[in-house]
Amino acid sequence: MARESKTQKKKIERVMHAFKHGDLESGSGGKVADRKQAIAIALDEAGVSSQQTSPAQADQGGRSATAERSKAKLYHEAKKRDIPGRSRMTKDELRRALDH
Repeated sequence: MARESKTQKKKIERVMHAFKHGDLESGSGGKVADRKQAIAIALDEAGVSSQQTSPAQADQGGRSATAERSKAKLYHEAKKRDIPGRSRMTKDELRRALDH
């Protein structure tokens, strides 16, 4: 696992500090009460989440970033991008739609 940069560390510290003092809000505006959710938010903001891939990781061996994802993860990404017809797509169709 790669080490965090100084900037990433500062972002993680800021988010966890806000959580500790009860000032951290979720995306929907509610207060975050779960420590695991606070950690996920901190990692996401810092860009070190395990769900995020760098361009270098996405292009390893000529494979696309969607090559190893499950159908559920592909569907979730298609839903975030609002791809029409995603609910009837196969795993390969979802992969192709996301690669474009």
